[in-house]
Amino acid sequence: MLRTNQWLRSRILWALLTVLLLVVVADRMFPFRPAVSYSTQITAADGTLLHAFLSPDDKWRLYTQLSELTPLLRKTLIYKEDKYFYYHPGVNLLAMGRAALRNLLTGRRTSGASTITMQVVRLLEPRHRTYTSKLIEVIRALQLEWHYSKDEILQLYLNLVPYGGNIEGIKAASLLYFGKPPQLLSLAEITALTIVPNRPSSLQPGRHNTRLREERNRWLRQFEKEALFEKSTIEDALNEPLHVRRLQPPRRAPHLAWRLKREQPGQPVIHTTVHPQRQAQTETLVRNYVNRLRSLNIHNAAVVVVNNQTGAVEAYVGSADFNNPFDGGQVDGVRAVRSPGSTLKPLLYATAFDKGLLTPKSVLNDVPTNFGGYEPENFDQRFNGPVTVEFALANSLNIPAVKVLKDLHTSTLVEQLRKAQFRTVHKQARDLGLSLILGGCGVTLEELTQLFAAFAHDGQFRPLRYLTDADTTRGEALTSSEASFLITNVLTQVVRPDLPTNFDHTYHLPRIAWKTGTSYGKRDAWSVGYNRRYTVGVWVGNFSGEGVPELSGATIATPLLFDIFNTLDYNSPRGWYHPSANLASRTVCAASGDIPDEFCENKIVDYYIMGVSPYRRCQHRRWAFTDAAHKSTYCTHCLPEQGYISQSFPNLAPELIAYYESKKVPYEKLPPHHPACERVFGKGAPLIVSPNADSEYYLPVGEAQQLQLSCQAANDVQEVYWYVNDRLHQRSSPGEAVFISPPPGRVKISCSDDKGRNSDVWIVVKKL
Repeated sequence: MLRTNQWLRSRILWALLTVLLLVVVADRMFPFRPAVSYSTQITAADGTLLHAFLSPDDKWRLYTQLSELTPLLRKTLIYKEDKYFYYHPGVNLLAMGRAALRNLLTGRRTSGASTITMQVVRLLEPRHRTYTSKLIEVIRALQLEWHYSKDEILQLYLNLVPYGGNIEGIKAASLLYFGKPPQLLSLAEITALTIVPNRPSSLQPGRHNTRLREERNRWLRQFEKEALFEKSTIEDALNEPLHVRRLQPPRRAPHLAWRLKREQPGQPVIHTTVHPQRQAQTETLVRNYVNRLRSLNIHNAAVVVVNNQTGAVEAYVGSADFNNPFDGGQVDGVRAVRSPGSTLKPLLYATAFDKGLLTPKSVLNDVPTNFGGYEPENFDQRFNGPVTVEFALANSLNIPAVKVLKDLHTSTLVEQLRKAQFRTVHKQARDLGLSLILGGCGVTLEELTQLFAAFAHDGQFRPLRYLTDADTTRGEALTSSEASFLITNVLTQVVRPDLPTNFDHTYHLPRIAWKTGTSYGKRDAWSVGYNRRYTVGVWVGNFSGEGVPELSGATIATPLLFDIFNTLDYNSPRGWYHPSANLASRTVCAASGDIPDEFCENKIVDYYIMGVSPYRRCQHRRWAFTDAAHKSTYCTHCLPEQGYISQSFPNLAPELIAYYESKKVPYEKLPPHHPACERVFGKGAPLIVSPNADSEYYLPVGEAQQLQLSCQAANDVQEVYWYVNDRLHQRSSPGEAVFISPPPGRVKISCSDDKGRNSDVWIVVKKL
């Protein structure tokens, strides 16, 4: 008997193992791994829905996370659909037996006894309602229970359950019928939504509200009878009106939403850093502002708002109206490649500070200058003579910026822009020249805002962060904190030409540093500003590229920048940036920005970076020996034994002298050299600025078109001599324009001054 029992137990054990093995093999051979295609959701930083897209099969099927399933929703749904959901293995055998008995006795199908798990199977793999299909559903339900938890199965059910039309899932139904997420639904609303899937056509919300309300109340009374909820709660739910209509899905931040959807295909929920209130406020400001500009033929704008503490983008507006097809509303102005105008100048000067070339009070000459054939002009087509670096930056002067770039070398600035992730500049690097600093390259609003956010973060560059789970590590140093402070100090000045003329824009404005820019042809207006809390980038213009005479960064883009700061940061703390320990102040000469010498009477205070900034003695004046009547000067070679005096004279650059002469600006001139002196000077030869050395000139045959000759000579030069192929052509004053009709071929142009100093250039002349 004992041996028989052991044999029986052994046979049962082997049978069970065999069945288990068959189940495992069958599960491997016929796996059940649900692959659901969801609608893409773009959520804000607080979890609210910003934007939603249809699923690949054109359904509003929004992925519902477990955290969105409230206890009230779970309790209501499970009571109605499957009371023993948490106790059965996916199949309720008692319910199935009871349903089969009823169906046999009545001769028709009165109850399906499907559990929530089996309904999930049916939603994933729809089949005809047959007993074979039911058997397959049972097997699949067991598989589902094997691989997924109860909560995950409940989540699948609530993501797939139909609600009429192309709406599937509790979240889509909640948002499109009630305008709220599932966690905010009331008992009455939950009850209404739990009964719709049983009859989605006849109880569809918005179309059959009366019938739906009656069915809802019937179930609420059933809940009361079963004491599922307190009586007062049921009474409140019964009295709650049911006014449902089909709503539009959220459509905030459409340009960012489409961008992230393309960058992360197949991701059901994309969590962004966008702040919903700031996004809504910025969209409204941009739309209203552009509406006011339409009379000027200006039709679009783009804005990016960055939180400087986190690097997170809190507002992203790609155009004034995404749904406007006439003005390119669907073009993303944040990523459109445009000319930056003067907006790169702060990086240029900050780099020059770090390289030890300049300090804020260093003096540059803003005069007409030829840079190897490139002759830039200022925006207002005026020249200011000697100016400080901070004046040049605050007034966005072009010629000083080109001079600094020439000294710094274009490749150095290009490398800085590469570090700041300017992609188009990286592609164009080999073709970029001195025009780079005046807008001769392609940038995006995203890149510019990212750059100025680095200044706001003490020179530390960090890529903008769009996703909540993005890397927040500290970036690399783009500029030193000292150079960033100096730039911020200049850009904070409010007495400058790019301040809007309307005072109401600045009356309550929080303290900010900002820089404007206008591209060539007045096609793009830029204004980028920052303070401790935010960096805001603004672009205004037309996506068609059409220029507008009234378009400029100062008058068109900056008012919108100020409006945004006034709206988003009106009551912000007033803290500001402070200089670091390595930044000190010193007394410099106002005429040069260098360390004062014996001639320097007007002295000012300047910042400098210790161990980096240049330490040069001022040379804006020099000693010269003259006769008693100040009619001539002497050198050491011709200095008489007596009858002379020592006097200081301005040590002006030839380019500045040429500018003063052309504009008839009076200045202190050095008297001519003593005519009896026979010494020939080797330094200070005239600088030929036209024609350009080693250039080709095409002149029409038979026309009297002439080539201009011009030079920049030293302060003591009264007369210059022009030679063409070593033959004297004309004598003139240094600032006088001279014209020639050169012969074809290789031509030598020479210029000598009255001190015997000479310079030559070679050109090639071709006849057309």
